[in-house]
Amino acid sequence: MDLSKLAPAAGSVKNNKRLGRGQGSGGGGTATRGHKGAQSRSGYSRKRGFEGGQMPLQRRIPKFGFKNINRKEFHGINLDTLEKLAVEKKLTVIDKATLVANGLAAKNDLIKILGRGELNAKVDVKANAFSKTAITAIEAKQGTATVI
Repeated sequence: MDLSKLAPAAGSVKNNKRLGRGQGSGGGGTATRGHKGAQSRSGYSRKRGFEGGQMPLQRRIPKFGFKNINRKEFHGINLDTLEKLAVEKKLTVIDKATLVANGLAAKNDLIKILGRGELNAKVDVKANAFSKTAITAIEAKQGTATVI
């Protein structure tokens, strides 16, 4: 192998076209930007979604739906999760502080107890909201469901 005969692969090296360097350069005069208009000027940048003056898509398509600004977003915790927590930690009272301490909810969450799963332990549960099935399941085991 002779190092003096090394060359890049054919077609891999291409010189950039030097725009605006006179008429003989092939791209002089207008520097391949055409004549006049916004796109020929320096500093031109098209707005996102601009369609050449035509009414843009995001303005043609109507808005729809409704966003309730007064909506309360609850963090749901099911009965099977409470059962597991009560058995593992041997708890009789489950409140927001207990759930936060065990990583089941964040401190600013509104907590709603949901009715999936079975509850075998007698527990007193304190939360922001309860589903009907959760209340009946908790009270069936002589526990209490307290809304805080």
